[in-house]
Amino acid sequence: MISIWFFIGVLLLAYGVIILGASTYYAVNPPEHPLVLANLHAGVYWGALLMLLGGIYTIKFRPGSATRL
Repeated sequence: MISIWFFIGVLLLAYGVIILGASTYYAVNPPEHPLVLANLHAGVYWGALLMLLGGIYTIKFRPGSATRL
């Protein structure tokens, strides 16, 4: 049986890649009218955090792993 936490980890990892990619693109190519706090690059940090958490969950709860909740 596959743990639901594995799928949550894959989802977090996928969202992290998408957010980090989009934020990196906008950091390199800023829009004509940027947001007020765009200089903080929050999307880069959130994307990296989601990728980190998704990677941890995916590795920890991968199918065939002995670790379960």
